[in-house]
Amino acid sequence: MKKPESLRGAVPLAHFYLKERVREGDRVLDATCGNGQDTLLLAELVGEGGEVVAFDVQPRAIAATGELLERHGVSGRVRLVEAGHERLGELVSGELAAAVFNLGYLPGGDAALVTVPENSVAALTQAAGLLKPGGILTVALYTGHDGGPEEAGAVEAWAAGLSPREFNVWSCRQLNRPPLAPYLVFVEKVR
Repeated sequence: MKKPESLRGAVPLAHFYLKERVREGDRVLDATCGNGQDTLLLAELVGEGGEVVAFDVQPRAIAATGELLERHGVSGRVRLVEAGHERLGELVSGELAAAVFNLGYLPGGDAALVTVPENSVAALTQAAGLLKPGGILTVALYTGHDGGPEEAGAVEAWAAGLSPREFNVWSCRQLNRPPLAPYLVFVEKVR
């Protein structure tokens, strides 16, 4: 019997939800591909008939993600876009089964290059508009860096403003971790 994966942290919790909802043949979005871990999971979940669109503003992130996908033989399922996620509305069309946001800075990269509230909220608004009924949006929030608390506040305000007739919205924190530990905002488009 397979041992269940740990749910320690925002990203494993996001992956848990994604595995529950994303199916073969789906179209999904990774709004901040970083080093490619979320993109890889999404590519595996959508299978050969699906599509992942993965954004990052940093060439280093696009290259790292591309290399990871090549090593795992799933690069043909992914369209890498070197652009800010705030442009996704002009570069992505069609309904999405899921959208993943992992905000902050590139792990192992320049901590001064961070996502910013106005771009993230614009991207979240566009992604939510593309979700199909039953589609999900996950946002991993990091508050331990400069600008992180402000971005988290902006994302929470955006999420709280979504219509409860159209969306179910959750904030998920580990209560036995420090206050600055990453946490997850989870949005489901009502079916």
